[in-house]
Amino acid sequence: MVFPDYRPRRLRRNPQLRSLIRETRLSPEQLIYPIFVMPGKGKREEIPSMPGISRMSVDQLGVEAKELLGLGVQHVLLFGLPEKKDAAGSQAHAKGGIIQNAVQELKNKVPEIMVTTDVCLCEYTDHGHCGILEHGHVNNDATLEILAKIALSHAQAGADIVAPSDMMDGRVAEIRAALDENNFDMVPIMSYAVKYASAFYGPFRDAAECAPQEGDRQGYQMDPANSREALREATLDVDEGADILMVKPAVAYLDIIRSLREEFDLPIAAYHVSGEYAMIKAAAANGWIDGDQVMHETLLSITRAGADIVISYGAKEMARLLNG
Repeated sequence: MVFPDYRPRRLRRNPQLRSLIRETRLSPEQLIYPIFVMPGKGKREEIPSMPGISRMSVDQLGVEAKELLGLGVQHVLLFGLPEKKDAAGSQAHAKGGIIQNAVQELKNKVPEIMVTTDVCLCEYTDHGHCGILEHGHVNNDATLEILAKIALSHAQAGADIVAPSDMMDGRVAEIRAALDENNFDMVPIMSYAVKYASAFYGPFRDAAECAPQEGDRQGYQMDPANSREALREATLDVDEGADILMVKPAVAYLDIIRSLREEFDLPIAAYHVSGEYAMIKAAAANGWIDGDQVMHETLLSITRAGADIVISYGAKEMARLLNG
């Protein structure tokens, strides 16, 4: 059909029609809210480079989780700041570690909240890298056993999902084996399957105090120029037992989200990262954009590209907007 027989504007003329034919929908249930957990009691510290986001002590988590559930956001992703760091990141799998305590607190106080834990070493090592550093390089295979220990300790604490973000080769298989051998075969792995060495992580590294002390992470995170490699990385994680595949960052890599959606039938998650979030907040603070509407349009674009799950620091405010 051609004009005047077909007029697309017929279905745009009022909110009810636009809602009726809307192709992509965003709901609070799709969102995961990242939380930075810090040592101490009664503490909340705003993160200057991430307006509206704070580090908080374990005892504050229950209040935060209840607020999220009230908004319809049912999932959190935990990152920990330990009291002390060492070369091996030993606090990452300590029985009384910051994340282990945080998971137990949430499961005791707000059992309905679904808890995903980040499995990595960068927040726990004194050198800031995501694995065991030897002669200036991360030793992939020496790191795998430690990552499996971390994931297992999180599962033992009560984590619902573990999410390895380190980008070591073979870590999904190592973690899956450790979980299965210890009767945690029902704990899913949400793999950071496609994680790029991105400049958009800057505010996160401030928040989690995990910037590398020397060098960078380009030797293990992906080259932003590569798209075919993303499919190879994701295929490896699927073969090793991943339950959910993640793309990180999201907005600058919508094409990658779409590629994974077309290639795999597993759920796809995308991480709307700190720098992507901070740019919206900064522009809104200057009056250059409508922050709420741009946040909504941004997260909607991630789901339109093919993501089933969106991890975003804007999850709380987005839920408020979606709830009207």
